[in-house]
Amino acid sequence: MSETRQSLHPGRAAGHAVFRAVSWTITLVVLPIVIITPLTLNQQLTLSVAIFIAALVIHRFPGRLPMLALIFLSVVVSARYLYWRITDTMYMSNVLDLVLASGLLMAEIYAFVVLLLGYVQTAWPLERKPLPLPADRSLWPTVDILIPTYNEPLSVVCPTVLAAMSIDWPRDKIKIFVLDDGRREQFREFCEQVGVAHVTRDNNRHAKAGNINAALKNTSGEFIAIFDCDHTPTRSFLQVTMGWFGRDPKLGMVQTPHHFYSADPFEKNLDTFGTVPNEGELFYGLIQDGNDLWNATFFCGSCAVLRRTICEEIGGIAVETVTEDAHTALKMHRAGYNTAYLALPQAAGLATESLSGHVGQRIRWARGMTQIFRIDNPLLGHGLSWAQRLCYLNAMLHFLYGLPRLIYLTAPLAYLVFGASVIHASAAMIFAYALPHIFHANLTNSRIQGRFRYLFWNEVYEAVLAWHIFRPTLVALINPKLGAFNVTAKGGLIEREYFDTQIAKASLLLLLLNFIGVGFGLWRLTWVDEERIATVWLNLSWTLYNLVILGACVAAANESRQMRAAHRVDLRMPATLHFPGQPPLACHTFDFSNTGLGIDLPVDARYANAVPLEVSLFDGEVEHRFPATVRFSRGKRLGLRFEALTLAQEHALVRCTIARPDIWSERWGKHPRIGAHRVLAHIARISAVGFKDMFSHYGRAVARRLRPSTAAADKSRSGGSA
Repeated sequence: MSETRQSLHPGRAAGHAVFRAVSWTITLVVLPIVIITPLTLNQQLTLSVAIFIAALVIHRFPGRLPMLALIFLSVVVSARYLYWRITDTMYMSNVLDLVLASGLLMAEIYAFVVLLLGYVQTAWPLERKPLPLPADRSLWPTVDILIPTYNEPLSVVCPTVLAAMSIDWPRDKIKIFVLDDGRREQFREFCEQVGVAHVTRDNNRHAKAGNINAALKNTSGEFIAIFDCDHTPTRSFLQVTMGWFGRDPKLGMVQTPHHFYSADPFEKNLDTFGTVPNEGELFYGLIQDGNDLWNATFFCGSCAVLRRTICEEIGGIAVETVTEDAHTALKMHRAGYNTAYLALPQAAGLATESLSGHVGQRIRWARGMTQIFRIDNPLLGHGLSWAQRLCYLNAMLHFLYGLPRLIYLTAPLAYLVFGASVIHASAAMIFAYALPHIFHANLTNSRIQGRFRYLFWNEVYEAVLAWHIFRPTLVALINPKLGAFNVTAKGGLIEREYFDTQIAKASLLLLLLNFIGVGFGLWRLTWVDEERIATVWLNLSWTLYNLVILGACVAAANESRQMRAAHRVDLRMPATLHFPGQPPLACHTFDFSNTGLGIDLPVDARYANAVPLEVSLFDGEVEHRFPATVRFSRGKRLGLRFEALTLAQEHALVRCTIARPDIWSERWGKHPRIGAHRVLAHIARISAVGFKDMFSHYGRAVARRLRPSTAAADKSRSGGSA
C-alpha cells in the first residue's frame, strides 16, 4: 500500500499491520484444519448451526471488524462445502453422471473463487474524500475537457457541452473539445455558437480510444477530463477531483461514479426505478471503493480525470481491446502509477433505453475484459502487486459467468429428467453442507452490499445476460482479436410496448426445460422410494426457484414504452412564477427536464392550459427567467413547458438544474437495507407478471394466426360469398 493511501486515515496503518499478522496466522494454521476435518452428519449439522448462530450474533454489531468476522465464517463454511464436494461427492457410476457432475462442480468452483475475490475487493472500502485545492487559483492546473461523440444526436450532446462550460474553474485554464467522429456540420455550427472547439479526424480507427488519442496530440492541458457525450458534469466536478493530483505526483487518474438519471431497461421494464439498486450501483458504490484500497481503481471511460504526462507515457488510451478504459488503467498500474476513486457522483448520464441495447453494451464489456485476460493477463507480467492482480482477475472472471449461470439454471434437470446423480450424496448431507454455504454467503454479502445490491437480483441480471455473453467470451478466449467496438445507443424512444422475443429466446428455452423438469419431478414423486424422495424435493425446489428467476427474466424482456425525449429528474428547489398582470408567486419545483418543470404551488389554484408565463430559477444569488406555458394544472401541482429557449437560456437552465453541485450526491447510496424474504417476494411478484405477459403475448400471436384460417374456412362453408 502506498504512503498516500496510508495517510488517508491516520492510525489505520498500525491497525492493518496487526490485523494482517493475526489473519495470516489463522489462515495458515487454523483454517486448513477446520476445512478438511471429516465429520458425521450430526456433527456437521451441529457445527453448521453453531457457526450460523455466531454469524447472526456478529451481524447485529456495526463496524468493519464484525464484517471481517462474517467474511471469515463465510469462507470457512464455503471452503468446507467445496472440499466435501470434491472429496466425497464425485464417485459416479456412469459417464453421463460424471460429465454432468463435473460441469456443476466446475461452476461451483468458479462461484467460490469469485466469492473469495469479491471479499478481497470489498472487505474494506477506502472511502476517500476530496482534498482542497490551493487557495491561490493561479496555481490551479490547466484542464482539457474531451467529449467524444460518434452518431449521437445533438439533443443528447448539447446538455453535456453546456454543463462542461458551467464547470467552476478559471476560464483561462480550461478548454472544451467536442471530438466528433461523425464529422457533422450541425455539430460544427453548434460548437461555434457556444464557443467550444469542434475536433474531427479523417478516419475512425480504434473508435472512441482512437478519437481521444488523436485529440491528445492536438491539445496541451496538464490534465484531461473525459465525459461520454451523454454524461453531464456538475459545476463542482474539477474542484472535487483535482485535489488529489496535488498530493500525489504519481497519481495518473481519478475516477468518479457513473450515475444515471434515466431508468435502465431492468428498472423501466420491471418498474423498479428508484426502489431497487440498479445493475451498476454495486460496482460504482462498493467495488471501485474497495479497489481503491489496493490501488486498483479502474478507469471507466467517462467522468474521470487523467494526468497527461502519465497517459502519454503509457501510449495514450489503450487500443488493443474494446474495453479501452480498464486496459488503460492496467497499463498505468503496470508502469508503477497510482489511480484513485471518489465515491461521489459528479456527473450523470442516460442509461440504455432497450434491453437489446443493454445486452449489446454488456457483450462489449465482457468481450473486452476477456480480451485483456488473454493478451495482458494481470496474473502475469511485471509491475502489479498481488492485490492489484486479484482485483483485475475478479473483474475479468466476473464476465465469464455465462456458462456457470446456465449450468445452475439446468443442473436439477439432470436428476429430475434423466435420474443422473450430479452430487453423489444423500439429501441430508447436501442440506448439511450446502445450505450453510448459501446462507453464510447471502448473509455476508447482504451486510457488505446491502445499500448497493439486493440479494437475488444478481441472479436475475446474470440469467438475462448469460447466454448472450457466453458466446462472445468463449470466442474471445479462443481468439481475442475477433469482435469490434459497438457504440451504445442513447437518447432513443420506444413508441410501443413489445415482447423482445430475440433477447428472451434463451430464457424461454430455459423456462420450457424447467417446466419439463417440474413435470418429471412430480411424476417421480408418485413412485420413487422413500430414501430418494428428499432428493426429488430438493431438486424440485431448486427448479421452482429457477422458474422464479426466469420469470423475472421474461418480464425484463417485455419492453415498456419510453416516450420521453427529455427525462424527468426529481429536484426540489425554489422558483418564482410570473403570470401577466399578477404579482410574482413563490413556489418550489418537484422535478425538471430540459423541456419543462413540475411545480408545487403554496395553495390550490387553477390555470388554463397553454397560458404563457415566465418562471424564475436561481443560480446562487443570480436569478434567471425562462419563458414557459402551462401544460397541466391540478390542485397544488402545475406542469410547465419551456418555450423557445435561446442557447444562453439553455446554458442558464443547465447551471440551475443538472449542473448543480449537490444534485446527484444527495441521492447516492440511499437505498435502505431490505430482508431477503422481502426481496425474494418482490422478485416472485415480478416473475408472476412476467408469466402473465408472456402467455398473453403468445396467446394474442396464436389468435392472430388462427383468424385468417378461420375466416377462410367460414368463406368456404358459405360458398365463397361475401
